[in-house]
Formats: sequence, C-alpha cells, structure tokens
Amino acid sequence: MYDIHLATIGIIAANILTSIKGFNDSSFFERYKFNISAIKAGQKDRTITSGFLHVDFAHLFFNMFTLYFFANVVIFWFGAIKFLGIYLVSLGAGSLLALFFHQKEPYYSAVGASGAVTGILYSAILLQPNMQLALMFIPIPLPAYVLGIGYLLYSIYGMKNRLGNIGHTAHFGGAVGGYVSTLLFKPDLIFTDTWMVLLLALPIIILFVMEKMGKI
Repeated sequence: MYDIHLATIGIIAANILTSIKGFNDSSFFERYKFNISAIKAGQKDRTITSGFLHVDFAHLFFNMFTLYFFANVVIFWFGAIKFLGIYLVSLGAGSLLALFFHQKEPYYSAVGASGAVTGILYSAILLQPNMQLALMFIPIPLPAYVLGIGYLLYSIYGMKNRLGNIGHTAHFGGAVGGYVSTLLFKPDLIFTDTWMVLLLALPIIILFVMEKMGKI
C-alpha cells in the first residue's frame, strides 16, 4: 500500500479546493491566474495563487497524480517542512522564469501546479536518479535521470517553438527551483554524486546559453 503523507494531502486539498472555486467563479479565476500585465501592475500574489488554479479536472488530476507518486521520495529524504519548501520554491521559480521569458507579452496567462510538481519530480530524480520510471508511450522502464533530462530538453524545444498550450517555461523554472533547493538542503550530493549533479544541470545550462545567444 502506498502511504500518502499529510503534507501531500494538504497540498492536494489546497489545489482541489482552489481549482473548484475557479471552475465555478470566473471572476475568482481571472483575478488569481498568472497574467503578465496584472503582475507588472502590482498583483505579485498571482505568481503563487496561479499555481493552485487549473483549467479543468483533467489538468488538476494529472498534476496531483504526478505529485502523489514523487512526493514521498522527497519527504523520505528531507521531511515534510523541507518538502513544502521545495514545492513553494519551485512554484515561485516557475512563475519567475515565465515572467522573465514572457515579460514583453502583456496578455500572456497561465495556471496550474505544473511548475511546483516538476520541481518535486526533479528533486526526487536528483535524490534517487537510478529509480526506474516508465511512461504510457515509453512502456520500458528507464532510469529517472534519463527521463528527467529528456523532459527538460523537450521543454526547451517547446519554449523555442511555442509548442501547444503548455507552460513549458513554468515547468522548466520549477525544475530549476527543485534542483537548486535540493542541493541547498543536501549539498553533499555535489561531492558524493558529482557526475549526476552535473548531468542534471546540463539542460539548465543549455537553456541559459541559448537565451544569452538570443536563440530562444
């Protein structure tokens, strides 16, 4: 039986309650979603509140389902308080990267816990890089670090080509938040698993090099 921690239940409950409120109250949804022009006008709270809103039940379910599978890995290593810290840092990092890349797009909007959840996912991969993961379209289990790196490279591709109605920037920013905060909480990984730390940093380096070169 897969036990779910109280901290994970709290996050899921907050997302469900806030999202349902947004489903049924369009003015609430519009006020608290991520929106560039509103944030620049002073509504900084949107960088956090948007992470608890979702477009529909499918969007909400996918994010919470992913969180459910990886939360316990991070909680096992760090405990509930640091887990919550990584979640919120990742949420904020996703919003900040989206704000940076879309700052000249006043009508850019987004919602969802994807950035925060991706941060937890990337933290879990950094802590246990060799755990085996399989996706529906890749039924063969692969080491977590392979899928993690592949996912971030796909996010870069999605950011560059504006692929689909997906917040690739928030996903990537969340992963950066999860990566950095995990190393802050467990800096010995830099010495005990140096190559993995460097390997998981590769997509982050690629993104910022591309940004400096004006390629994204």
